[in-house]
Amino acid sequence: MSPITRFGISMDARLLKRFDAFMRQHGYANRSEALRGLVRDRLVQEEWKDAGRETVGTITLIYDHHQRDLSEKLISLQHEGHEIVLSAMHVHLDHHNCLEVLAVKGSAAGIRKMADRLIGTRGVKHGKLVMTSTGKDL
Repeated sequence: MSPITRFGISMDARLLKRFDAFMRQHGYANRSEALRGLVRDRLVQEEWKDAGRETVGTITLIYDHHQRDLSEKLISLQHEGHEIVLSAMHVHLDHHNCLEVLAVKGSAAGIRKMADRLIGTRGVKHGKLVMTSTGKDL
């Protein structure tokens, strides 16, 4: 871990009051931890702007497994992107609906493309890409 540097921040009292409420609501131990969390979150967003940068994330899908050929299409797309998909978890939510969560790693552009293809597949009810970082630069 690198050395800690202290610095001061000037902030409007109303904004600070809202920040303190945010901090408590999200379980941060103190303002420093909350601010570090917000800064890291923004830096991760910046990482994803670099299309070639190695990133990680999850792709979450909700779909009706009774939809004709949908499961096969989703599996086929995952196999086409085998270099990106690290792991897949499939959960039967009820008689019709399934949850699938893919752990992915690769270029930001490659992951976005795969997520768009999976989420855009006819029959997928909802999908979401959650982007995070390899943690190397945080």
